[in-house]
Amino acid sequence: MKTLDEKLNKLKAEIPGRKVKIMIIGLGSVGLYLLDYLLSAKDSGIEICVAGRNEEKMVSDVNIVRVAALIRNENRTRITIRGDVDLEKVDSIARCIRDCRPDIIVNSSRAYSGLKYGSISWKNVRAYGIWAPLAIKYIRNIMEACKKAESQAVVINTSYSDAVIPWLKSAGKFYPDFGSGNINHLIPRIQFAVAEEYELEDYWNVEVTYAVSHFHDVVISKEGQTEGVSQLIDIRYGGRKLKPDMDRIFAACKIPMPSDAKRNMMNASSNFQIIQGILDAVREGKKTRLHCPGVFGEIGGYPVVIDGSSETVTSYIDEKYFDLDSMRKKNRESLYLDGIESVENGILTYTDQLIEKCRNAFGISLMKQVGYDEIEKAAQFLIKEVIEKNL
Repeated sequence: MKTLDEKLNKLKAEIPGRKVKIMIIGLGSVGLYLLDYLLSAKDSGIEICVAGRNEEKMVSDVNIVRVAALIRNENRTRITIRGDVDLEKVDSIARCIRDCRPDIIVNSSRAYSGLKYGSISWKNVRAYGIWAPLAIKYIRNIMEACKKAESQAVVINTSYSDAVIPWLKSAGKFYPDFGSGNINHLIPRIQFAVAEEYELEDYWNVEVTYAVSHFHDVVISKEGQTEGVSQLIDIRYGGRKLKPDMDRIFAACKIPMPSDAKRNMMNASSNFQIIQGILDAVREGKKTRLHCPGVFGEIGGYPVVIDGSSETVTSYIDEKYFDLDSMRKKNRESLYLDGIESVENGILTYTDQLIEKCRNAFGISLMKQVGYDEIEKAAQFLIKEVIEKNL
């Protein structure tokens, strides 16, 4: 598997003579919002391939986005549709990747569509980690397909990357380069809250550096508190370090949000931000700073830099304010509260607390460990014994 820097520099070397090809796999609400945002960029230097297995629905959805974007005089981007891709079959995905030759792949597919898993798990077990086998199910196939097709595309994953990407990496498999969402959703809330606290009009200039995993994205967003866990966060404005009352800031992060598909505007925006950061680096020589879960196969979420300002594009976890070991420790601490004890050697281990909660809430015996070769078995168990019995 090529490193992220090797992929970025290959793309930089090739794009002066061609367009950048972006593939969106799965056109649910995340994929559809992302398609709309990409068209709104008025970028004639990209091509988009939408891939899935329900061609009739995809054609209809793509058409409304294309027409709406052109009404706004924004659509400058060619779109193709591949409706023959079965995400259960690696060969089917690999064939599509070979044909389309994408530079960037965004996985926005879901193993069980039309359901926000957290609507079942949060109220019952206050943890999302139970769903990791479902979250890894299709991205596992996509990464196997990338290997089979000898693709050097930069891959972005949208589902529970805090644990899914390190799970793939620890199993010695190809793994996505970036995760979208989760920690990324907290940053704007904090910017808004800090700007309000200090009466700053330009809230977008509040600089937040944060390392935390999925559990705290949820508990802070939903409840405005950290479960008593200290946070690894640095806040600056105009180069000056700010020291607000963080309990008050986190409390202000509890803002009303829809729980239906509209919520996926945030995840689609996170994907768009990563894609834009890549394009700015390889085409414009710019430097972008993001927050991503699972980046470089690390557990949890981290600040990450894509730097195209030098002759060679580089990418790295930003250790300007916190060292990597401290960020790793804090992320494992946060992910433990989400029900995941460890992700090592291709084995995901649930916490005893989550197993007990699942026994009490759902009447099930959750397996303590899920090996890489047990992913399908665990995913089907969750669908039949948890999802279908609790809808």
